[in-house]
Amino acid sequence: MTIDDLILVSVDDHVVEPPDMFSGHILARYADQAPKVITADDGTDAWVFEGQQATNVGLNAVAGRPPDEYGIEPTRFSEMRPGCYDIHERIRDMNANGVLASMNFPSYPQFCGQYFARAEDKDLALAVLRAYNDWHVDEWCGTYPGRMIPLALPPIWDPGLMADEVRRMAAKGCHAVTFSENPEKLGYPSLHSGHWDPFWTACSDENTVVCLHIGSSSQVVVTSIDAPIDTLITLQPINIVQAAADLLWSPVLRKFPQLTVALSEGGIGWIPYFLERVDRVYKMHRAWTHQDFGGKLPSEVFMERVVTCFIDDAFGVQNRDKLNMDMITWECDYPHSDSTWPVAPEVIGAYLDGVPADEAAKITHANALRIFSFDPFAHVPRAQATVGALRAQAADVDLGYRSSPRLKKEGTETVSVLSLASKLPR
Repeated sequence: MTIDDLILVSVDDHVVEPPDMFSGHILARYADQAPKVITADDGTDAWVFEGQQATNVGLNAVAGRPPDEYGIEPTRFSEMRPGCYDIHERIRDMNANGVLASMNFPSYPQFCGQYFARAEDKDLALAVLRAYNDWHVDEWCGTYPGRMIPLALPPIWDPGLMADEVRRMAAKGCHAVTFSENPEKLGYPSLHSGHWDPFWTACSDENTVVCLHIGSSSQVVVTSIDAPIDTLITLQPINIVQAAADLLWSPVLRKFPQLTVALSEGGIGWIPYFLERVDRVYKMHRAWTHQDFGGKLPSEVFMERVVTCFIDDAFGVQNRDKLNMDMITWECDYPHSDSTWPVAPEVIGAYLDGVPADEAAKITHANALRIFSFDPFAHVPRAQATVGALRAQAADVDLGYRSSPRLKKEGTETVSVLSLASKLPR
């Protein structure tokens, strides 16, 4: 199979929300209080809601930008590739990259809607969050049926409301919800409590996958305050091992046997050793820690219930026999700095060289479509869904760099982990 014959479905991309997203979606009585985009004195753009400001950190939207302009500074819409926030241009960029379908995580509300959760008026917060979800499903995903896998935000401040929103969104065809890799870090009860049970129940009932994206605890890895940012970037995906351990040893997966959880942007190369380790801990220590996996090993529960996701992971693909082939999924990460856009087919194609066709199909699209209850072929014929067919529709898409002199780096000053941490809202 050549790369032109591949069908690619990404389970982790990102949307930079457009300024007019709430128009037509927010309840009329809340229209004047909905989040709005302002332009700061320095020309950067920010969302404002109940006096809180949220900017797009530069690394969130670097698709098409020269690497020497990557950074953590707040950005302007005019400095972003339009595909970051314009659905029509996003589809063109997907076509140019040979990607059939994509699931998009939020940007300014943060991964599990923390920005809305911090609102003083929780009725307003719920109205805004529901408007966001309606925009995401009806407009961002609905404009091009078969191209966007819907993903809902939860009203994380109330598990009962979370359950209601999961059910409401499932009725609209959305079977994925984003949640925190560690809610305790956000000031909420941990996975080890029963606090979230109404949410888990709704997700189980509605076949809704809970996506734990790296960074969704709103904390970054700080090894030392003067460590270069390269340290953080290196550790960020591997660090999801903490969420994996917390989840697996919590009662969640055992108490809710129909629940499926995805480790979004977590990579897969580290997982074989992790599974070896948890099984050893279970065998060596269960007599006094009183863990009980009902006749199974922890590794078996993990492989049955946890969706694994990778962007660029040659080692993981080579060792796929140590994982559950039915739970491995692929990601592009557009428009973030780890993205393989616009050469994703070439990157994944190199790793799939020699992989049997049926296994390659599972990794590139089949698993994702089954897991997230999504059928693009009801709208896009298979013959038009391949890398080659999609790229043929995008021959006029400009893939060259678009520079912004304001963002060009000068000098040799090292960017530290602390400088990034200071810019992240809690």
